[in-house]
Amino acid sequence: MKEFAALHRSGDPLVLPNVWDVASARRLVEAGFPALGTTSLGVAAAAGRPDGVGATDADTLRLTRSLANLPIHLTVDIETGSVGTAVAVAEAGAVGVNMEDAMGPAEAHAALIRSVKREVPHLFVNARTDTHWQRPGDLAETLRRVRLYADAGADGVFIPGLAEPADIVRIVAAVDVPVNVLFLPGQHTVAALANLGVRRISTGSLLFRTALAAAVDTAVAVRDGLPIRPDLPSYADVNAGPPPE
Repeated sequence: MKEFAALHRSGDPLVLPNVWDVASARRLVEAGFPALGTTSLGVAAAAGRPDGVGATDADTLRLTRSLANLPIHLTVDIETGSVGTAVAVAEAGAVGVNMEDAMGPAEAHAALIRSVKREVPHLFVNARTDTHWQRPGDLAETLRRVRLYADAGADGVFIPGLAEPADIVRIVAAVDVPVNVLFLPGQHTVAALANLGVRRISTGSLLFRTALAAAVDTAVAVRDGLPIRPDLPSYADVNAGPPPE
């Protein structure tokens, strides 16, 4: 965990792409990213299941095992999570987990963090609070929750949907652990977030949703006789990965 934790630097944050399969992970490794996360939405949607309801634990564990041999640090989104799931992905090769509170009782989430750290102390626990996710932001409640989670042993705190620079500065100042922000196109830049003290920037489901849009755009282009992006990976390039185990 120490090497992964060291990637969370002030002034030079960890830009963490989130993947949903081996192919997406391999391409990002080739692009030079030292760490990858999984996206629970991407994993769930690819399997035809809903996100955020604990329906993809088995899929997530299978993906973790498939990615474990890649030369990167891997952190896994286990949604609200459990001690058993955290232990399982750690044993499968993950160096970290992302666990969300889903706006349930903060004390219960803090207790889960303590339990996970007791069972797998080497696992980097990124504690997510949903105070700003798909709802109006509540800074006071965010501060209460991130402090509680950091005190419970979380190695980082994650506030998806957080956008206001002044709020980011307040949260960074409130905890000693790295603050993780979800990259919001048109609202964030890496440089600006670095200047605010953010030490980890996740892409969440952005890459997965972009891939879906690109697939549809390409199909429409074929149908309608429009130009297609010329610099696509070749069949041979994509097929050149390690043989199946």
